[in-house]
Amino acid sequence: MVSLSPAAIDAFLSEEDDTPVVMLNLIKFEPDGGRERYLQYLQMAKPILARFGAKILFGGDGLPVLTAGEAQGWDATVLVQYPLRSAFRDMVADPEYQVAFKVGISAIADIVLQPLKPIDGLV
Repeated sequence: MVSLSPAAIDAFLSEEDDTPVVMLNLIKFEPDGGRERYLQYLQMAKPILARFGAKILFGGDGLPVLTAGEAQGWDATVLVQYPLRSAFRDMVADPEYQVAFKVGISAIADIVLQPLKPIDGLV
């Protein structure tokens, strides 16, 4: 079951909204056609993302985890850049996105959404 944490979303949106953020999506697909439905979701979502100034920076299949310990492998990873936190908020509230989101959540068995901000001087 995919669900967002209202407290985490509120905290994320309450921070300064003056720089882009990248959303790390770690995805585990439903075994019964989840990958195919997720690709359908992406096709629906891409024009919506563009309307809000967001773009997919990277998408790829997960390979075996190389670290020891209790590390979960993921089926896929997607990095989406939003120009501002408010663009993410506005997009998820958009009625057209809500239709696409229903397709997306039907494809996903588990997901981690981790917002990222740049580390000054790293790049």
